[in-house]
Amino acid sequence: MANGQAFEAATGDGPGPPHPATDPEAAQRRAAEVRVAYEGLLQIRRLSRDTGGDPRAVPASWERHRPVRAVALALEAGGFPPSATAPDGTRVATGYRVAPGDRPGTVRVEWLGPPGGGAAQDEERALTACARTLGGLGWEALLYRGPRRRRFLEVEPAEAAA
Repeated sequence: MANGQAFEAATGDGPGPPHPATDPEAAQRRAAEVRVAYEGLLQIRRLSRDTGGDPRAVPASWERHRPVRAVALALEAGGFPPSATAPDGTRVATGYRVAPGDRPGTVRVEWLGPPGGGAAQDEERALTACARTLGGLGWEALLYRGPRRRRFLEVEPAEAAA
């Protein structure tokens, strides 16, 4: 946790994580922070009664109460790049963006990038890969086509098997 701040998974809004080519030490620190946070998440799942002790079965209560943070952490730990924005809000990097969904407890995942950067051409492949990763962690991720024919995932926690 750099500068004494709590770890926050990258949601795709705001500055992106450090890039290995421009700041290798900061990128290594960030990768280590993501690994520690993800292992902590899996440990919460192992110890949680609501997951049956299976760390990949279903999201724990903690995740259900903070789905944007939990999904963003799962994607970042899965090696997906987050999108990023400049201080003026302009997109400067292509990757996932995680935001609250239209319904309570759901999350929307989009694949965004700078204008003319090709994110729209990559979104189906990238979002399908994101859905696969999230599905392996107990999240249900459905691919939809929204306004301007852009695709997005609607993500919600899977229910525990009875």
